Amino acid sequence: MSKYVVGVDVGGTTVKLGMFTVDGEVISKWEIPTRTGDNGSQILPDIADAIKKEIVAHNINAEDVAGVGIGVPGPVDDKGIVHKAVNLGWTSDFSIVDAMRSLLPGMLVRGGNDANVAALGEMWKGGGQGCNDLVAVTLGTGVGGGIIVGGRLLNGATGAGGEIGHIHIEDDETEACGCGNFGCLEEYASATGIVRLARRELEASSDPSVLRDGEVTAKTVFDAVKAGDALAIRVAQKFGEYLGKGLAIIAGVVNPEVFVIGGGVSKAGEILFDYIRPAFEKTVFHGSKGTRFALATLGNDAGIYGAAKLILGNAD
Repeated sequence: MSKYVVGVDVGGTTVKLGMFTVDGEVISKWEIPTRTGDNGSQILPDIADAIKKEIVAHNINAEDVAGVGIGVPGPVDDKGIVHKAVNLGWTSDFSIVDAMRSLLPGMLVRGGNDANVAALGEMWKGGGQGCNDLVAVTLGTGVGGGIIVGGRLLNGATGAGGEIGHIHIEDDETEACGCGNFGCLEEYASATGIVRLARRELEASSDPSVLRDGEVTAKTVFDAVKAGDALAIRVAQKFGEYLGKGLAIIAGVVNPEVFVIGGGVSKAGEILFDYIRPAFEKTVFHGSKGTRFALATLGNDAGIYGAAKLILGNAD
């Protein structure tokens, strides 16, 4: 019976890897550079070489490794087809499963979108433990999401399921989102979105605020909120209105047990929920009013945990 599994989280600058027991105990964690040159042709061979070396270093027999799960920053469907991952130089569709199997003969391989895979990690060993129906929300430079229904990832037809940051939430927006549309949730609930809201509030008001005295970031906004800064509190209220309504829309579709909030913005802590809950509870369908909110706990390791869980099966 296999004893180990490998989880891989491919990022634009580094690839994170983890060797786990099948029970989720970490044997080792390490990183390698992501070589995106030449259309990313060296990324998968580099990963395969790194895994082989780690197996040898720990005196593990290859047949004791159940397989390798891999998360990538792009749409990945249920068959393991990557529908482009431009940040990696992958500009055409291909099967990441077939590609990795050729590099690791005889080993089971499964792939997924990085945000979806991170959600699986939080379900398995993070803030969503014990729940088989959850939505993981990553509030970073953008807004990422991963949706799990009945213990299984919702990938969609082309792997684009869970792109919650691009729910349309505001009709009157004049600045374009990074996706090219206008008024996406990401434009208000991400770290950069919070800065946008703060900038607009500072321009529209002459009220005193500590935010006028230095760099405005999501962190400085919520630090000011905690200090009772009235202008920062208004920014937090607007952030909460947008995100609360967006999550209410999602809850009306998938009815999760819990929203697990992660990403850099989540470092503000549970004070976020004080601003999200009012708009959520005001607009959500009554059947989902009991949905909980929790902070993600795995941080940057969520991807490798989730990738490993791909091999072990989605539901416990």
